Amino acid sequence: MRILVLNLGSSSIKFQLFNIAKQEVLARGLVEQIGGECAQVQIYTQDGRVEMSKECLHISTYEEGLIHVENSLRNLGVLQSFGHVDGVGHRVVHGGDLFIQPTLIDNHVIEHIEKLAFLAPLHNPANLMGIKTIRKQAPQLPQVAVFDTAFHQSIPPHAFMYALPYHLYETYKLRRYGFHGTSHHFVAQEAAKFLNIPYEKFSAISLHLGNGASVCAIKNGQSMDTSMGLTPLEGLIMGTRSGDLDPALLGYIMQIHHKSLEEVNDILNKDSGLKGLCSKNDMRSVESLIEEGDEKAILAFDMYAYRIKKYIGSYLITLGHIDALIFTGGVGENCARLRKAVCTNLENFGISLNQEANVKPPRGVINLSQPQTAIQILRVPTNEEWAIATESAKIIQAL
Repeated sequence: MRILVLNLGSSSIKFQLFNIAKQEVLARGLVEQIGGECAQVQIYTQDGRVEMSKECLHISTYEEGLIHVENSLRNLGVLQSFGHVDGVGHRVVHGGDLFIQPTLIDNHVIEHIEKLAFLAPLHNPANLMGIKTIRKQAPQLPQVAVFDTAFHQSIPPHAFMYALPYHLYETYKLRRYGFHGTSHHFVAQEAAKFLNIPYEKFSAISLHLGNGASVCAIKNGQSMDTSMGLTPLEGLIMGTRSGDLDPALLGYIMQIHHKSLEEVNDILNKDSGLKGLCSKNDMRSVESLIEEGDEKAILAFDMYAYRIKKYIGSYLITLGHIDALIFTGGVGENCARLRKAVCTNLENFGISLNQEANVKPPRGVINLSQPQTAIQILRVPTNEEWAIATESAKIIQAL
């Protein structure tokens, strides 16, 4: 069975084509800067063939980007068309409280994803474009939505409720939903295997750190709390998102800058976080500025690490016991400087980083702890695409 997995985000398309039976990646790729002046494409096949744009491409929409991917896969001899796969699995960020597991996509599912678009403005509209484009290209092809919110449906009411008038929850379901659930679930399972602990008895704090970032408190294999909330804006400082702030700031910014609520929402989602503090939203660029002594970059990095440590401290108290502290995501997996900053002064909690192992850990799941520490520090590469592919395959096989 061949499953195409699509992850459409802010101005980008990430995809992988899997052979499920052989657990192989037949092709993978990335289309970046969609709608910008200089779109870039990178596609890699299993047998080493590569398409990498050397010049700026004009890809103005997600549909154009997907058509480019389809044509490239045909030219590379991987796939005649999207209609020749067995199904498509989509990462969908927000599923509200209606979808608590992977779901076969129909008109009702599309309608609900559309209704939730305002809660995940950087992702749900893009996710929908991927679904609708595949429907247009291959109408009979089964598609499955795997929701970032699903893993967090086990969070208890005292953790997911907001202290707002209760009727707002009853009428509008305003509550914490959390995101990155597919990633947190995947790395927790991998960590439990690595430590030889039955998953239903495994507890951890999972740090998914990328351009979007979140923390998840996991107890006995279930999500008990997470840093993102009703939308992906709450919680940690991120590439372009502010994370936690005083909600009164929204009205104040609207007043002093004469901005609409929509404009302020764009500022908090697209122009804040690392980008707002030092003009760079990529941690590699932030590190380069730090090496040059840039004070704003140093401040941005310190704030980023400090916010993570605050969440670790609060979750250590609420969970009572954890087996591991997990670093994952592009920043979590690759930024040794950040792992060091986050783990500094956590020794009293049984968390002690092996500085030498932290610098250049090899690939795969790696233990970065000092010997005989109570809590293991693990670097666990996430693989949301494989998790989405396997979940989608189960549903499609049952049709």
